[in-house]
Amino acid sequence: MDHSGHGTSTDLPPFTLERGLELSPEPFFLVGSLLALALYGWGVVRLVRRGDAWPVGRTVFFVVGVLTVLVAMCTKLNDYGMVMFSVHMVQHMIISMVSPILLLLGAPVTLALRALPVAGRGRTGPRELLLALLHSRYMKVVTHPVFTIPIFIASLYGLYFTPLFDTLMGSKVGHIGMMVHFLAVGLVFFWPIMGVDPGPHRPGYVMRMLELFAGMPFHAFFGIALMMASSPMVEAYENPPASLGIDVLADQSAAGGIAWAFSEIPSVLVLIALVYQWYRSDQRQARRTDRAADRDGDKELAAYNAYLASLHARGERRPAGR
Repeated sequence: MDHSGHGTSTDLPPFTLERGLELSPEPFFLVGSLLALALYGWGVVRLVRRGDAWPVGRTVFFVVGVLTVLVAMCTKLNDYGMVMFSVHMVQHMIISMVSPILLLLGAPVTLALRALPVAGRGRTGPRELLLALLHSRYMKVVTHPVFTIPIFIASLYGLYFTPLFDTLMGSKVGHIGMMVHFLAVGLVFFWPIMGVDPGPHRPGYVMRMLELFAGMPFHAFFGIALMMASSPMVEAYENPPASLGIDVLADQSAAGGIAWAFSEIPSVLVLIALVYQWYRSDQRQARRTDRAADRDGDKELAAYNAYLASLHARGERRPAGR
């Protein structure tokens, strides 16, 4: 069976980073990425023309997120990934753990809700459909940790350690479908954790950190299992082309190392983002409290001082020895 789906895998020269980053556009991901950039750009332009601000940082995050998808899927990494487990694992980790975080930091849902026009009374437009989807029972289920954590884990163990992976790798459609699945799983896993866009499941900051760390050890265990295996674990990579000059077990061990190391990268990225959001949230709360104090002459503090004074007075009135 030709696992390449491209027809070029049998004569690939040995892998180097330069060769891996040569352009080799995958039409589905190329068109999808360009469409995502065009829609996001339309939203930003619409807001700016209206006189509204949109943080430049969010635009940068989204564009870089789309670029990571293009690097994973529209370069020779995609060709080498068909015949080298280690390169495929780089693709998988980028598209399931790096791209989703960057795309979500771009807040595309918030942008859409602000940029899309409100339909007339009794009419349903794209904005109304998006709101209905956000509030749907389906979204409540797919963004809940009871769903997201198991599917995040199953995407590793249920795919690579069963015949499903070989079946999907056997066709171009199957391979694209698998990559789309990785991206989608990453998005629904990190969406509630990042908390930039509105969503049905919005836990507090401590719960978000717990959700993040609940999934990551399984990535590390998966990587270690590959590194320690004494025989090939995935049939699709058992017979690499001789032109690559690679050892199957060494390549599998490298794939395991990549899976293990990558579990740390998103943890650090998300943790930095969460701490920053938490800090910003506290700052906003402090500013709101200060503004409220300026408006009402700090009624809350005055009330608290009065409460302390009443406790003190009550203590003085109480007879000694009681």
